[in-house]
Amino acid sequence: MSHPERVRALDLIDGVLDPGSFRAWNDPLPTLAAPDPDYAAELAAARARTGLDEALVTGEGLIHGRRVAVVACEFDFLAGSIGVAGAERLTRAVERATAEGLPLVASPTSGGTRMQEGTVAFLQMVKISAAVATHRAAGLPYLVYLRHPTTGGVFASWGSLGHVTAAQPGALIGFLGPRVYEALHDRPFPAGVQVAENLYEHGLIDAVVPAAELREVVIKVLDVLDPGPVPTAPAVLPAAAPPPDVPAWTSVRRSRDPGRPGLRTLLRYGARSVTPLRGTGEGESEPALRLVLARFGTGPGPGAPCVVLGHDRTRQSEHGPFGPAGLRQARRGMRLAAELGLPLVTVVDTAGAALSREAEEGGLAGEIARCLAELVLLPAPTVCLLLGQGSGGGALALLPADRVICAQHGWLSPLPPEGAAAILYRSTERAAELAGRQRIRAADLYRDGIVDRVVPEQPDAAAEPEAFVRRVAAVLEYELTALRVPAAEERLAARRARYRRLGLS
Repeated sequence: MSHPERVRALDLIDGVLDPGSFRAWNDPLPTLAAPDPDYAAELAAARARTGLDEALVTGEGLIHGRRVAVVACEFDFLAGSIGVAGAERLTRAVERATAEGLPLVASPTSGGTRMQEGTVAFLQMVKISAAVATHRAAGLPYLVYLRHPTTGGVFASWGSLGHVTAAQPGALIGFLGPRVYEALHDRPFPAGVQVAENLYEHGLIDAVVPAAELREVVIKVLDVLDPGPVPTAPAVLPAAAPPPDVPAWTSVRRSRDPGRPGLRTLLRYGARSVTPLRGTGEGESEPALRLVLARFGTGPGPGAPCVVLGHDRTRQSEHGPFGPAGLRQARRGMRLAAELGLPLVTVVDTAGAALSREAEEGGLAGEIARCLAELVLLPAPTVCLLLGQGSGGGALALLPADRVICAQHGWLSPLPPEGAAAILYRSTERAAELAGRQRIRAADLYRDGIVDRVVPEQPDAAAEPEAFVRRVAAVLEYELTALRVPAAEERLAARRARYRRLGLS
């Protein structure tokens, strides 16, 4: 298999930053014990060949006018390997980015630990990881672009800690270098495993992007992850009106219309700076549940940045219902919102989670419980959109929020009405009757205090998909902007009180 062309560190930086804006952070290298003669000769040759004093380039610049810090490996300098000096330069750069409140764009390419320096170089992974963790704990974005090749301790430390991680197409990426594996086991490493595209399929990275397109990806991501000051007041919306009196079964049938707009349509017409994220980051990916970064709002204003996680009705129809991996993917989104202080939007539109042996053994019930617990206590502002079907624990797992918005024909029920009728009457023939009695429709959810606002359909979202999702987007922008004003403690207390008293007179 042919590998992609290697991208030099300075070329990558020039391609990502605004022209002429890069300023190197020329921190002097620490004084270390003199290397042995052979290693000293290797260092001298690498410096002469690359014009660099180490395998790390660090500095700052502008991306679309936004100040950012950058760190990048240079593979031509001893295979981008990281020793004590390089690790110190990298750690200082991360710490400076944290101290100055800068988003950090990091691009590793490396064979890993510098073997000429042995165990002490190996232990540098600890301080690098600690510096990145501190940067993230400060609520600052950390973006990673993995170039060909990235292996060993570099991949197992700062290469795997990104809020968002992309990789060069065809790049060799893995923990164990294939040359080492073959030497130890006398056979080649299985083909196609340590390749960027395979990592993407397994939910370990979010995107596979050519270096020439990286700048636009970073601009979109930072537009959401580094959103700027909180607006002082939301846009004006008409007062929430009680929803029309429509039979519950009518809403159930309309919510199941294949032509009804779902999450994808909402993002296409109601949001900008949309960046899909892939999987849990821990080896699982669930196509029926989407996780994205986006700004809601299609008007002239700045819009409302947020993390979005929700059921994808198109993928559910293609791949079947989501399982526990989907909820672990959702919890990644919750952590992202909490860490960066971004509002979270959950979108409910599902006939129910998977009912299977795999789902049971994979811990579906526990994942529903953990989603509920994390959402109720999430420090970030939260808005739930009940867009269509809301059936069972798979719907409930994404429901708890500061504000709950419902489409006119959205509904929420412990089971599909047919399943509830089968339990009570041993027949599905009374599903329509039971749907009315269970108070599952938008009008009842509004009266019962489960839903705060109902978005009208005129008369059905399937008949006016673009106009409908634009109305939804306007409501989301309003609610998200309004929620960023109260203090987190006040917002969290109100959310807990809401669900504590629900259903009590």
